[in-house]
Amino acid sequence: MIKIENISKIFSKQVVLDKVNLTIEKARCIALIGPNASGKTTLIKSILGLVIPNEGSITIMGKPIYKEYLYRQHIGYMPQIGRYPDNMTIAQLFKMIVDLRKTKWEECDLDLINLFEIDKINSKRLGTLSGGTRQKISACLAFLFHPEILILDEPTAGLDPVSTELLKEKIKKEKNNNKLILITSHVLSDLDDLVDEVIYLQDGKINFQKSIDLLKQETGEIKLSRAIAKVMGYTGV
Repeated sequence: MIKIENISKIFSKQVVLDKVNLTIEKARCIALIGPNASGKTTLIKSILGLVIPNEGSITIMGKPIYKEYLYRQHIGYMPQIGRYPDNMTIAQLFKMIVDLRKTKWEECDLDLINLFEIDKINSKRLGTLSGGTRQKISACLAFLFHPEILILDEPTAGLDPVSTELLKEKIKKEKNNNKLILITSHVLSDLDDLVDEVIYLQDGKINFQKSIDLLKQETGEIKLSRAIAKVMGYTGV
């Protein structure tokens, strides 16, 4: 579904992505992890078309994305920090987005809107919302148009435990609906019961891409965080 071939990106002489090659298939939930400044954000932005690699190519659903934009209608993106117009209400934001997509409200995926009870706070202005509530809004928008690909950047950051579990159940449901879900997170405990595969990025290079079952089998660990630590050669785990 997503094929990345030999992409590199340089910012001010600093190599951020270094000849990255990846193939990612649908009906999978994949964790993209790595230390800070490993290139995760740049890789995600390259997939979204927000960053243009210096070399290499990205193909999504069999079509190259360079100088294209329509492919983005197949992607639901949840940023780590959602930034919205402060003076707009939640209801106005959703109406604007639905109108821009020329979609009928009844055709939208309302699961998270209902689970998070967004209708009860529809009249609140976005500038007054807490960080956790803004995360809920971002999650609702990511899933809203039934995208075939979901890219979720630190999706549980700031969410309360109940909301975190509701979101995780929604992610599992969409994976079972044949979707591709790519998650970045520093909270590896949130990924233990979600992901099928792990991509570890370090210094702009793919260190490994392995199924969660193989990773746990090779390390003898049950928890994802401990398995990754062992693969990376950290002691004391």
